Amino acid sequence: MKRKDELKQTFKEAKTEAGVYQIKNSLNQKVWICSTRNLKTMNGKLFTLKLGSHMNKQLQSEWDEYGEEAFVAEVLEVLKKKEDGYFDEKDELEKLEQKWLDKLQPYGERGYHQEKKK
Repeated sequence: MKRKDELKQTFKEAKTEAGVYQIKNSLNQKVWICSTRNLKTMNGKLFTLKLGSHMNKQLQSEWDEYGEEAFVAEVLEVLKKKEDGYFDEKDELEKLEQKWLDKLQPYGERGYHQEKKK
């Protein structure tokens, strides 16, 4: 029982990192980009793909067609948190995700995102 309590405490003390990651189809180079307040949740997104219940239908369809081996998940950037002064993590995370969307342009043949209408 003591070991279980130690593991719980370690989990509670573990520092979470926010950031942006991508799931990339290595066959056609298409990417899906997502931000999260806890990069460990990236495994949860992969699990939803394995279950066949990912929210992005195009990504799910290609996952089903090509298989898990065709995809790679990787962190693009970890959010650097300001130590002093006001810091809006959610807002900064949105900006970071937009930076990567602008940089990689994962629309149409390049990715699994729909361009936002301006």
